[in-house]
Amino acid sequence: MAANGPKCTAVDCDDANKSLKDPINVAVTGAAGQVAYSLLYMIGRGEAFGKDQSINLNLFDVNSMMRSLEGVAMELEDCALPLVNNILLAPDVETCFKDAAAIFLIGSSVRIEGMNRKSLFQASVPIFKEQAEAINQVALKDVKVLVLANPCNTNAYVCSHYATCIPKENFSALSRLDHNRTKVQIARRLGIPAQDVQNVVIWGGRSGTQFPDIRHATVSYNGVLQSAVSALADEKFLQNTIVTSIQKRNPAILAARKLASAMSQAKAACDQMHDWWNGTRRGEFVSMSVLSDGSYGIPKDIFYSFPVQIRNKKWRIVKGLPIDEFAREKLDASARELVEEKEEALALCEEVDVDQGGTLTS
Repeated sequence: MAANGPKCTAVDCDDANKSLKDPINVAVTGAAGQVAYSLLYMIGRGEAFGKDQSINLNLFDVNSMMRSLEGVAMELEDCALPLVNNILLAPDVETCFKDAAAIFLIGSSVRIEGMNRKSLFQASVPIFKEQAEAINQVALKDVKVLVLANPCNTNAYVCSHYATCIPKENFSALSRLDHNRTKVQIARRLGIPAQDVQNVVIWGGRSGTQFPDIRHATVSYNGVLQSAVSALADEKFLQNTIVTSIQKRNPAILAARKLASAMSQAKAACDQMHDWWNGTRRGEFVSMSVLSDGSYGIPKDIFYSFPVQIRNKKWRIVKGLPIDEFAREKLDASARELVEEKEEALALCEEVDVDQGGTLTS
């Protein structure tokens, strides 16, 4: 099923519209869900790919969500966003991913209360294997794939493993949400804007073992650029308060809102894709879950959040940051968890017929 959105139908296009770049195809799964509801508007506003990049939005969700997805498409049309050239409601992932330059994988299996990790993998692994095969067949070979659906690090690994024609460095899992949260915690503590905090690091995966590290961060504080550690001058905050706060943020939002974080996750996805697409500022690094090359003693071939710098749509892991004993323990704990997840997921890939996959949600 398809719905075609406005193609700059105004008779009097202004100079800004005339200078737009040729449209790129941007695919989103789980597109009728809450995260996508915020994300699609942000993409349409140019917050991911730039204010001069025209886009075709290719949207996919399961059949039971199609009516809701039609409503989302209507709202996007009614926003009259100049960058949105076309909206396609795709009947399958092959159609959704056709010639895609960027893909946001939000749709995943339904997590039922009491479901353990193995049960979640049994439901989600076939979905991401199927999506990877579709990406491999029809997406652009330099496509950038950002996985939001949890367990996102391992889902990204499954995608990269089965999309054999796509470079593995073209897959990433979301870690920018916790990066942003860490910046905000520092900013609130010091009474400064979050934009004045740079170079925090999220190590590991999106779970209770992730480690928000501010030892390498800088802040603009009292008119002086200085280390966050010296500005905070609080060891308890460094080793306990901020770590616990970030690790418990998702449950806190769920308890307060009765729903998982959505707007903040969408903003983080835009931020991560924006930097991947446009590059990081000189002297700045950001957190991004990418395939480990063995840096910092992390096992190779798992998706792990590292500090990265990005140029020409290519990331590189920042090398040589000092890691103390406290941080070492945290990094290793998260790595062990992700290695275990990867091995479990690969075993399930061999056992589960992809045609018996689970139900997509968002």
